[in-house]
Amino acid sequence: MSSYCDIAPGHPVHAHYHAHEYGFPQRDERELFERLLLEINQAGLSWETILKKREGFRAAYDGFDVDAVAAYGEPDVERLLGDSRIIRNRLKVRAAIHNAQVIRTLRLSHGSFAAWLDEMHPRSKPEWVKLFRKTFRFTGGEITGEFLMSLGYLPGAHREDCPVHARIVGLSPPWTRD
Repeated sequence: MSSYCDIAPGHPVHAHYHAHEYGFPQRDERELFERLLLEINQAGLSWETILKKREGFRAAYDGFDVDAVAAYGEPDVERLLGDSRIIRNRLKVRAAIHNAQVIRTLRLSHGSFAAWLDEMHPRSKPEWVKLFRKTFRFTGGEITGEFLMSLGYLPGAHREDCPVHARIVGLSPPWTRD
């Protein structure tokens, strides 16, 4: 997303995410789940809206604790649908719960969500999209692509002349090892 490198530096909402998170490799399960949940909720909205609501999502979804969210029931769905700090969309809320349950299953079968991603890598974007559609809910092409690019599994988060790009390459994200 090369235009992001033009607008994000110095921006009050985007600057930190651009310079310290977007495109950086990540292994922590909460961070991975957060990124997936936020990308799903961004569908149809601006990333700025999601970043502004990020703390609300964190509070509403138990700090992105996979086990806590996987155990949510109907009262939690209703609670989330009434929470103005987040995007109140029933399909997205149910996808978050389902996807947390999937991540728990991946943890059992592969050791962790990150280990599963590593085992599936490398893949082309169309192959990733097909895999994510089969594995998770509410993960179309744009959501899957942004999720993977934001974590360094696909290239393109930053332009090559962006100073952040060099820092990320120095961390050897998965896309540099294809």
